[in-house]
Amino acid sequence: MYLIRSETPRDFTGVEMLLDLCFGPSRFAKTCQRLRDGRVPANGLAFLVRQSGQTIATVRLWTVLLGSAGEGLMLGPLAVHPDYRELGLGARLMRHALNQAGAHGQKAVILVGDPEYYERFGFSRTLTRGLALPGPVEDRRFLGVELQPGALDGATGMVRVPDAVENDLLCAADSRAFGSAPHFAWAPPLAASAA
Repeated sequence: MYLIRSETPRDFTGVEMLLDLCFGPSRFAKTCQRLRDGRVPANGLAFLVRQSGQTIATVRLWTVLLGSAGEGLMLGPLAVHPDYRELGLGARLMRHALNQAGAHGQKAVILVGDPEYYERFGFSRTLTRGLALPGPVEDRRFLGVELQPGALDGATGMVRVPDAVENDLLCAADSRAFGSAPHFAWAPPLAASAA
């Protein structure tokens, strides 16, 4: 059994090493990274799985403004160590993250990813048709899911970083704990769940 738990500051290096392994340095050039830079994940919505002292899976959710739909979340990245990809950890993390987002009162989640994978969790391109991201993405990969029915009905406009996100105030102070990596601090832990 693998335990899903909330990410803490001590997990930062292990998560970054996993993301480097899974995505390489090109991950910093992606459009969604522009919405994550200099910020922390949404409060209590960054999760991981560890095995034998190593981070083997991670997912983070970020507060964004979804155009005319208002505040929502952007999911990503979701990463699973190559040695553990056939165990369903990515799917377990996805379900956990979406359930926790709903429990936190969030209304919608967007992401850029393969529809063939994310449709099983309810994500659809139809829900994001009127929205735009601040950079290039393959149209068919820009997906959304409603955690509250109708949350993305008629949504239009640019997805962007909110002018004031309470968690962002923590970033400057907390990033010092992680050396020169100011793009993530931490979210307080929630109760862990088995996966």
